[in-house]
Formats: sequence, C-alpha cells, structure tokens
Amino acid sequence: MFKNYFKTAIRNLTRNKFYTSINIIGLAVGITTCLLILLYVLDESSYDKYNVNADNIYRVNNEVKFGDNHFDLAVAPAMMGPTIVKELPEVKQYTRLLRYGSFLVKKGNTNLRENRVAYGDSTLFEVFSLPMIEGDPKTALKEPHSLVITKSMAEKYFNSTDVVGKNLIINDTGNYKITGVIKDIPTQSHFHFDFFVDASENPDSRDENWLSENWSTYILLNKNANVKKLKAELNNMLDRYIGPEIQGVTNLTLGQFKKGGGFIRASLTPLTDIHLHSNKTGELEANGNIQFVYIFSAIALFILLIACVNFMNLSTARSSNRAKEVGVRKVLGSLRKNLVQQFLTESLLLSLIALIFAVCFVSLMLPYFNQLSGKSIHLDSMLHPSILLALLSFMVVVGLLAGSYPAFYLSAFQPIDVLKGKVAKGFKRSWLRNTLVVFQFVVSIILIIGTLVIYNQLNYIRSKDIGFNRNQVLIINNTNALGNQATTFRNELMQISGVQNATMTGYLPTNFNRNNSAFFTSPAIDPKSAISMQIWNVDENYIPTLDMKILEGRNFSSRFPTDSSAIIINDAAAIFLGIKDPLNKKLYNPAYIKQGNLQEFHIIGVVKNFNFSSLRDVVTPLALRLGKNTGNISVRINAANIASIMAQVKNKWQEIAPEQPFDYSFMNEQFNNIYAAEQKTGQIIIMFALLAILIACLGLFGLVTYASEQRTKEIGIRKVLGANVGSIVSMIAKDFLRLVIIASVIAFPVAWWAMNKWLQGFAYRITISWWIFLLAGATAIIIALATVSFQAIKAALANPVKSLRSE
Repeated sequence: MFKNYFKTAIRNLTRNKFYTSINIIGLAVGITTCLLILLYVLDESSYDKYNVNADNIYRVNNEVKFGDNHFDLAVAPAMMGPTIVKELPEVKQYTRLLRYGSFLVKKGNTNLRENRVAYGDSTLFEVFSLPMIEGDPKTALKEPHSLVITKSMAEKYFNSTDVVGKNLIINDTGNYKITGVIKDIPTQSHFHFDFFVDASENPDSRDENWLSENWSTYILLNKNANVKKLKAELNNMLDRYIGPEIQGVTNLTLGQFKKGGGFIRASLTPLTDIHLHSNKTGELEANGNIQFVYIFSAIALFILLIACVNFMNLSTARSSNRAKEVGVRKVLGSLRKNLVQQFLTESLLLSLIALIFAVCFVSLMLPYFNQLSGKSIHLDSMLHPSILLALLSFMVVVGLLAGSYPAFYLSAFQPIDVLKGKVAKGFKRSWLRNTLVVFQFVVSIILIIGTLVIYNQLNYIRSKDIGFNRNQVLIINNTNALGNQATTFRNELMQISGVQNATMTGYLPTNFNRNNSAFFTSPAIDPKSAISMQIWNVDENYIPTLDMKILEGRNFSSRFPTDSSAIIINDAAAIFLGIKDPLNKKLYNPAYIKQGNLQEFHIIGVVKNFNFSSLRDVVTPLALRLGKNTGNISVRINAANIASIMAQVKNKWQEIAPEQPFDYSFMNEQFNNIYAAEQKTGQIIIMFALLAILIACLGLFGLVTYASEQRTKEIGIRKVLGANVGSIVSMIAKDFLRLVIIASVIAFPVAWWAMNKWLQGFAYRITISWWIFLLAGATAIIIALATVSFQAIKAALANPVKSLRSE
C-alpha cells in the first residue's frame, strides 16, 4: 500500500511542477535558515563545556554601590580566592587570571609582539581542563620566571612541542623558562591566551586591599556543594574583610555604609553561563548575548512557519483540482484514513526533497555565514547528534505540520458534493488561508522594522557626539618598549609635516582594557561620603589631540608647577560632587591618608563628558591627572596625506628602535570594533529578513497564480465586455493588498515593543520614529504589489478567446 502511496505522490508532484517547485524552494530556504541558526546557537551554547568540571566551576564577581556610583564587576580582590579556599569548606580549589597586556618575544634577531598573555596561578590546571602536552601541570607555574605556552606558540618559536626546559627572551631583558606546553585553547572558551606567566611575579597578586578588584577569580566546588548556602557564606566572609576598609575610606561603619544605600557584595556566575549571560566590567573578552540567541531562534521558527504556511496555502487553494480524485476514491471504497495517509506521504516526500536541497544550501552558504557572524563553524558540525536529530525532526515535523491541514481538509470532501461540482473554488472563500497570508507578512514586516531600528541605532552610535574626535587619530601601540626614548620619539613625530598634535598615554577612550579607579573625599561634599572615579595619567597634549572641550577652567600646562597635583574632572564628576563652582576645590585620596601621607588634588578644569565605555553605559565620573604613561602615542594627522605620514612615522620608529615591531591602529577602527557584535547581528538579521520576505513572496506568487487560473474565464468575459488591463489587475491585487495592510496594523505594535525592549540595553539610544513603521509598511506593500502585479498583468494580457473557447 505504501508503495502505491509513494508512486501516486511522485506522479502528483511531477504533474504540477510549478507549484511543487515553489513548495520545495520555500521549504528548503526555511530549513536552511533553521539549520544555520541551529549551528550558531549550538556554537554559542557550547562555550567552556570542554572543561571536565564545568558544572562545578564558578567565577566570583563583585558588585559595588557607592553613592551614585554603581559597578558590576567580573573581577574580585586579589586575596578573595586564597581566602575562600581557606575559610569555606565547600570550595575545593581556586585559580586567578589577570591580563598581562603584551610583551616582546625574541625569535632569532627579531622581536615579535604577543598580545595574548596572562598571569595565572599554579592551580590553573587543577581548575580548568587545559591538557598539557609537555610538562607537569602540578608544578608548571610554581617556579619564578616560568612560562606555559600553547602548542601553536611552541611550533611558532621552536618548530616543535618538545620545548620544556628551553628559554624565551621576553622584552629583551628576561629569560623565561618554558615549563609546560598545552593544547591550544578551544574557540568555544571565554578566554584565549597563548602565554601564562606565574601570577606570583605580579606584586598585586598579594595585595591585601579588599577594595581593589582586578583579578578574574574562579573556584572549583566540591561535588554536591550547596551553591545558595555558599553565596551567603561568601558575603559574610567578604563583610568581615571590607568592614575596616570601608571605615578607613568613609569614616563609616559597615552597618552605616549599608544603611546609606551602599554595598559591596559578591556573586557567583557558573562557568558555562559566562559567555551568554555575563556583560560585566572587567570581562576577559567580549562575550555573546543570550538575547541574540533568543532573537535568532525566534526568527528561525517564524521563517520555518512561513514556509509551512506556503505549503498549506497552496495545497488548500488547489483543493478543487484534487476534489474529483477524492470523490472517485471514496466512491471506490477508500477510507478517509487512506486518503490522509496518501496526502501525508506526498507532504513527507516533498519535505525530504526540500531537506536534501537545504543541506546543499547550507554547505554553500556556511563560509559566507561564518564571515558574517564571526564564527568558524565547520561542515562536519552537521554530523553532531543534535544536528542529525534536528534534520530528521525537520523532515517529519515540517512534513506533518505542512501536510496535516491539507490532508484532513481534502479528505473531508463528501463524494456526492464533489461529483455534483459543489466544492467551493477560489481564493476569497478561505478565511484560514487569508489568516496564514497575514501571519506571513506580520513576521516579514516585524523583521523589516527590526532591521531599520538596528541600522539606525548603529548609525546613531557612529555619528553621535561622544565628546572627542576619533577621526584621523593614529595610535602607535606599545611605545613603552622605547623606554626613555618615548618622549624623544613623540617630539620627533611633531616635526613631520601633516602631524597636528600628539599625546603620550595608554589611557584612551577606545581602550577598554585600562582600569584605574580610586576613591576621593572632599570638604565640599558630605565628609562621610566619597566619590569613586577613574583617574588617568595624561600629558598636557591629551585634550587638544583628542579634540575634547573644556567647559570650565583650563588645560594642564608646563608653565604651572602646581599642576603636578592638579586634576581635570569630567562633567559627570562635577555633577556628582554637586558643586556649583568646582574650580580650585580640593579632593583627597583616603588610601594615602591611611598611610599618613595626605595626597591632595586641586581641580583646575571641567572637561565635557566623553564616552570611555560602551554607549550601553552612562558616562561615569573621571579625572585626568598630569602624569607620565608611555603605553601609547596618539597622533592627530592630516587626512589628505596619510600614506606619506605613515611612512615617515615608521621610519622614525625604526631609527629609534630598529629591533622593536612597529604596531599601530586607528582610533576610529578601535571604536568600531567595540560595536562589532551589534553590527554583525544587524547584518545577520538583514539576511534573515530578506529570506523571510523571499519565502512570503514565493507563497504569494503561487497563490496569485492559482487565483488567476481559477478566474481565467471570468477575466476573459470581463475583457470581452470592455474591461482594461488596469481594472483586471486591480481586481486581482486588491484582495492580497488588503491582507498586507491588516498585517501591517498587527505588526507595528509588536515590532515597537520588541525593538524598544532591545534599545533599553543602550544608555544612549534613538527613539523609534513613526517613519520607520511607514517605510516598513510601504516596503511590504510594494513588494506584495510587485509580486501580485507580475502574475496579474500576465493574466490580464491573455487572449480572452483562448480562455472562452472551451465553454
């Protein structure tokens, strides 16, 4: 019997090649989209799961509320980890990581810059599963000047992994002994380092200041540990250590500090949640966003539903063509279940063909999708059990979902009505079919609006006044390698024609790796209060080079010796202090008061707020201090002669430091990299929106074609009676356009709610303008009209004699 079903299904599908093609293409594109998104979601959700103890590893976070300052930190005090293991029995082990920055590694006579470097405790390999190819993981980071490197670095510098005991010369000064070689850290990890240096080499690893949070701290729990109980014990422990620190800074007891609304508390983030659920200050790398996973998953589901709706619509619309077949089969004794099985066989066969095409489409599109999403998903990921199960599920679910309604609808025809010709024909009489068309365009319009909002928000970010001019600023990195000659190099650059100004500091608004916060008190504010600010060491050229605006007071100047204790605060700090005239007011750093040394700063200026963090965050208090920092040199150059200037800058560098690599970037590029995730997301959503519209148009085209076929004789009579092409096209198109307008009315509030919620993640954002909805609705109508008109005009231009000859 099933063999007969199969033969009949093949015959029916090949007999109606046009509608079969539309269904296969629509379903194939829908399944392709789902597969791509499933691969993306699997990749995103697999981060850090390579660790054997992943379910028992947690990161310790700190959240600080101090006056109007609120910091949600992915880092903890240096002594947090060691103290936890000592005092809390639920914790088996701890380890810490701290970004080293970069260093120079000698290879032959050349120094190579390596940026993926971190300090790590000797317990690193007890907590994380970082398989060691060579060396002993228990002792690898216990010796002074010891270094653990990845397999790729061992091959880069020695062409071998058998390198334990060999030395690398770091920064031209230090010999570091390689004590271990580990496998390269998997792509699906929330951190990626190639070099691990013994943490004990950093004096801050023993810093007992509990108000200084710099270390990414991880704890490995014993099996079956009570995490909820541990969190309470952790904060009780923290209170015991920060109490004296708080009192030293604010003259408040911990109880008074909390009563005033302040708090410092610890929290735990499961290791496998870091990538998708953590966006705190001090993350080791930029993480993903669970919202994007939800958005893409919803898009995949809706696109698949649109493809299924196409199948259902075309099948029910063409019901009259199968009506006589159903009637004859029933008269000859076929049961309804046999007919249902027949139609479901056709649906499953069509779904299988679409699935085969979808797999081919995925293999073709995967390189482009990887480039678009920044992923490195391989085709062999399709062999993952979850993907194989999904492929089978797609075929069965799509086949049953898309074929169930037509199967039960067609098999319900009464043979006597069918054979008497009483089965309803045409487009207008199916309210369900109209509802499904509306659903298709509701989804398409929501995606169009989402695309427009994301594009406008990203454009707003690129064009917003962020308080400094990032254009035509060349950043020469790692100038601290020049040592005492850094200032000489900066002065040499000023002699180049086309260089307008240059400043020497590593504290740049587009560099999120820098963090230097401190507490300050002032007689001008409540003596029991304090302000937490970023404090950056800069030179007197910083503000003019970055084209910042001073609102009050003046810039630093070498003409004023007292500027060594001067600071320039930003507008946010002035507002927090609540001082009408902040100039010449005093600020004190309590950390130095504790040591018996009164460190006093006087305010000489107020600079306009500039964004030194993501536009997702508000600008917080910041102070610029006149001090030396040789991390980078930023050069404002003339855009008309960039190539020549770059060549001269490089020559100057090679004259002073011929063995040091010349590394540079542009500030505008660094700024754009901050929002790379949002830009990629916007591009992916645009792609999916186009796919959704394509599938919806395929279905609409099929329906219009069939509606035209059903009304062929009506159109012929109307033409004989004098109807022109325009009136006939209008007659066919108006029913479909009315459905698109209804879809717009439904989609507008849903899209507004969804995109407004997305925008709440940005402290600085656009308002969703009315024209976005108007443009989205108009776009949908134009697309639908173009789709409908093509087939409607073809029907209207047909010779009426041919359509009436058979009557």
